[in-house]
Amino acid sequence: MSRLPVIAGFGGINSAGRSSSNNSYKRIIIDALDTQQQQNTILSLASLMGLVRYENGTLIDNASSDPINAAQVSQKYNQFVRDNTLLRKIGSEHFDVDAMPFQQRANVSVNASPVQFTLKNRNLPNQIPANWQVEAVNSHHSQVTINEDFELLFPDSKAAKVSTAAQLPLGMNPGELYASRNHPRGLQMTVYAASDAIQSMGIDWQVISDNVHPDQVAVYACSSMGQLDNAGTGGLMKAAGLGKRATSKQLPLGFAEMPADFVNAYILGSAGSTGGTLGACASFLYNLEHAVHDIQSGKRRVVVVGTSEAPITPEIMEGYRTMGALADDEALLELDKKLGLSSPDYSRACRPFGYNCGFTIAESSQFVVLMDDELALELGAQIYGAIPDVFINADGYKKSISSPGIGNYLTLGKAAALAKSLIGEQALQQRTYIHAHGTGTPQNRTTESHVFNEIGKAFSINDWRVSSIKCYVGHSLGAAAGDQLSMALGTWQYGFIPGIFTLDQLADDVHQSNLSFSQAHSEVGNDGIDATFLNSKGFGGNNATALVLGPHTARNMLLKKHGQKAINQYLDRNQSVEQSSRDYDQAATQGTAKPIYKFGHNVLEGQDLDISSESIQIPGFENKVNLNPDQSYDDYSLAK
Repeated sequence: MSRLPVIAGFGGINSAGRSSSNNSYKRIIIDALDTQQQQNTILSLASLMGLVRYENGTLIDNASSDPINAAQVSQKYNQFVRDNTLLRKIGSEHFDVDAMPFQQRANVSVNASPVQFTLKNRNLPNQIPANWQVEAVNSHHSQVTINEDFELLFPDSKAAKVSTAAQLPLGMNPGELYASRNHPRGLQMTVYAASDAIQSMGIDWQVISDNVHPDQVAVYACSSMGQLDNAGTGGLMKAAGLGKRATSKQLPLGFAEMPADFVNAYILGSAGSTGGTLGACASFLYNLEHAVHDIQSGKRRVVVVGTSEAPITPEIMEGYRTMGALADDEALLELDKKLGLSSPDYSRACRPFGYNCGFTIAESSQFVVLMDDELALELGAQIYGAIPDVFINADGYKKSISSPGIGNYLTLGKAAALAKSLIGEQALQQRTYIHAHGTGTPQNRTTESHVFNEIGKAFSINDWRVSSIKCYVGHSLGAAAGDQLSMALGTWQYGFIPGIFTLDQLADDVHQSNLSFSQAHSEVGNDGIDATFLNSKGFGGNNATALVLGPHTARNMLLKKHGQKAINQYLDRNQSVEQSSRDYDQAATQGTAKPIYKFGHNVLEGQDLDISSESIQIPGFENKVNLNPDQSYDDYSLAK
């Protein structure tokens, strides 16, 4: 009997802030909130950014060390918080976009030899030819004698051509919240995000662990590109060229599946299934598919899914720029030339489905906890929604590896058909919407809108609403669908579908006969949407679409399956869980909740296990690992 994967917890961090309790969603729709909710949102971000702190229960302004209340925080820091979240000019905590280091080439021709000249030591080239004779003149200058033509590489700097990214809120440094020990930024974000998801559930992880077998838990997480900053693979590859020594941590911590490894080893202590599946921009959904199918089959009962990307480095951004993928400063100014701007409007760099020039890179780490429906009811878990399936298809033969193809028509078509079978044709047509991949590139706006439009026609959907949140939080590569999921869950609590605020005008090549795009937030109510579709139209033909059911839809399905008595018992159990979740949200806002990081905690080795031919008992786990195989291969067994 199939089991329904229920969303029991979610959390993370991106340029809009903390994801649990829909905090990052509230930053996105802040102008649609009432005054009290706006104040709470600014307060939460101000605390995250180190502008205020709680001391013995009193809120303190860090600038003055004086007490301050939420209304005063909002009044004083409202604009600063807005200006230093979401898309903005890249800050010096990443690199100096006005003075990016590079190597300047110089060709020198020697007409008569030998030639002597003098160089200041601070300007010596990084590569000195072997036939040079260098003699120190004094502490500041060297005299060089040369007999042949030569080429020099001088260290120099220049302004970056792309200076916009969606960065974590200014002042938020996840590595300062635990003993990060020179971890790459993507893994620091992993620790914060996964901890946020686990603690937001309102159920202690030990309680969950005690109610399942160790191998009924799984963690599927990765980063699509690995950790490419200086603490990871990036530093490893640059070390020799810069005359530095590679460290013993850079290579292993750079592995792309390391987010899953960190969650297992330092947050959950899990001995269950693990791994990370890479699929470019669809990586979050690739890992989510494994989780959903594991739970459907009964193989796993709890699965933690996530992705973490920290791609704001000069090398990565230059790589995407040379592909023609990023919105560079010159192209943005050309789009806005009628406004007479002297510098780009960084906050509007990403313009899905409008006249645009490329995507805007982002950093983000997002995690979700799925449970099977029976376990969720048994534990009184929060039910934020459910994910009945995720569909993945490639593009077939391609001319260019980056060109679009047919796969996304298949994924969205199958997801729409499943929605129709679960919630009915009328609900599909009138009570669903799409979270578009919506990168902000000219190619995406045409091809993805065509996918939506054609599937809409096939299912007689006349005004299929399309949202695209990259205009707020940028493109976080493998974590992009995690950003989309966090925003979808916010809609069911606060009742707004985020508008595409940069969409001043739909581009002429956007297909729209069966679609509806809105620049403003659309108010739909808490239960006005029964399901949404998370779409990833990824580089290389990595297409995926997830069907996500709203919490009211999921509860109605559970009522049908389990009956009113079981639901009433669940509601009784859920009261304390819901309160614990609210308590965590308050503690996180106050800065007293810290990431889970259990380094060297209860480390086990083989001799600690109790092993028999029937089972293995692991110390610290309530239930044994059952070694008896299932009956899947009975028809093939030669032993029977």
